Amino acid sequence: MLLLAAAGCSRQPAGQGKPVGPQTIDVETAAATIQPLGVEIEAVGTARANESVEVTSKASNTVTAIRFEEGDRVRKGAVLVELNGDEARAALAEAEAALAESQNNFKRSRDLYSQQALSVSQLDLIESTLKGNQARVDVAKARLADTIIRASFDGKTGFRRVSPGSLVSPGTVITTLDDTSVIKLDFTVAETYLYALEKNLPVTAATAGLPGREFKGKVSQIDSRVDPVSRSIAVRAELPNPKGELRPGMFMTVKLQGEVSPALLVPENAIVPEQGHTFVFVVENGEASRRQVKLGKRRPGVVEVVDGLKEHERVVVEGTQNLRDGGPVREHGAQAEQQKASS
Repeated sequence: MLLLAAAGCSRQPAGQGKPVGPQTIDVETAAATIQPLGVEIEAVGTARANESVEVTSKASNTVTAIRFEEGDRVRKGAVLVELNGDEARAALAEAEAALAESQNNFKRSRDLYSQQALSVSQLDLIESTLKGNQARVDVAKARLADTIIRASFDGKTGFRRVSPGSLVSPGTVITTLDDTSVIKLDFTVAETYLYALEKNLPVTAATAGLPGREFKGKVSQIDSRVDPVSRSIAVRAELPNPKGELRPGMFMTVKLQGEVSPALLVPENAIVPEQGHTFVFVVENGEASRRQVKLGKRRPGVVEVVDGLKEHERVVVEGTQNLRDGGPVREHGAQAEQQKASS
């Protein structure tokens, strides 16, 4: 009885005790494909006028006439405001009278000098008086010209802030003048994109104030310094604005498209970072092979592989957390079917 019981306990089910192979992991894969890729940079910026000034007076004076309407488009040199010029005209007349007298004296003095009736020093003194009076006339003309305020460039006037009879002084804003035929868009970009920035880089901008509209332009200037606090660099783009739809001060979103070139791309989910290195699992003959790769540019959802992978090789995008190098895998899902169909 004891012998039979011992014999029964020593029996084992068939197959028990044999080594069990690694478990097959279900994964989803995608093929590495070559596609055109360019660096895409997104930023926000502020629109500024191509040229912008606050129209003011050079001296204290009284406004006698306003020659523009608010919102007018004016040409360079157009009269905007007239100030009281009575005093300036009187000063000019006085200076011209003194100049005329000096010119007559100088002519007579030359005749006397030719007859040796006048010394060289006397002639020089009369000539210097003539030149001084000529300078006074020039100053008086400039002061008279300052009583007429003109547009310094082609542009659009803003609100009128004075009325006829107002006393204005230096610094008093009479109106604003903006040239918006071209809009300058200032924004900042992280220094990590410095390698991709260059003049004439295409720019696409949009603003919430004009929904559904996009404005094309180019990078015109890149700052010579990187901000040591924000680690960003200031960039300026120019956007043509022939219809005047964009206005200074607008908040705008900006997209920059870097140079486009062919690149080997894989989904971002396929990348496995480990101890400062990056890997992917490549599926070959039903097995997952871990391979170290070197990455390049990125765009939402995909990343460029510059070394370690070939086109059409399939990489695991779902299930990498359970994989081991050389482990068996079974592909499934829409991505795997699409890749097999395309191959």
